[in-house]
Amino acid sequence: MNEPTKRQRQVLDFILSAQRAGSPTPTLREIAAHFGFKSSRAAADHLDALKHKGLLESDAGKARSLRVTTPMEKLRSRVADIPLFGSIPAGLPESRQQDADGCVSVDIATIGYKPTRNAFALRVTGDSMIGRHIVDGDVVILEHGPDPRNGQIVAALIDGESTLKTFIIKNGKTYLRAENPKYPTLVPAQELMIQGVFKALIRKAGE
Repeated sequence: MNEPTKRQRQVLDFILSAQRAGSPTPTLREIAAHFGFKSSRAAADHLDALKHKGLLESDAGKARSLRVTTPMEKLRSRVADIPLFGSIPAGLPESRQQDADGCVSVDIATIGYKPTRNAFALRVTGDSMIGRHIVDGDVVILEHGPDPRNGQIVAALIDGESTLKTFIIKNGKTYLRAENPKYPTLVPAQELMIQGVFKALIRKAGE
């Protein structure tokens, strides 16, 4: 069986949620409206792909006859929901309180590692990490707990302010390096606390 894409999995979730709630199976128009597709044709293309992959079936000529044919629990085992804790500046550090802002669902095979319970996500603001191909609007996935190695990207609290930078150890001293020459190296005056080590990047299509 071919793996469904992230969007196809979301469509399956939407159909199954309606069925479990005892609601009618959503129509093409309802699916298109829910996901913001420009036309019902886009919804139909996703359903055709799911049918081709053996994950969905319907009765010819019958409306609202869609049926999920593969247990979603099996599909969900390949998806991780990671809490999104607001944003982090990839620029000059900022003092801020991180608040939960929902979660992001990621395909484990796509991001290349299996997140633990210590995984969290942050939305990037600023351009200080463009040298590592991290730009404004990206979402970074990090793991809290492991000590960073020299050269790894980290979310850090430096003298009470949050930032996303490259962790550097040189001559026994630690500091944070921006990956954009417009920004200075950050040397802690008092405290450097690593909040998470970078593991993966999510970027919206077209960005």
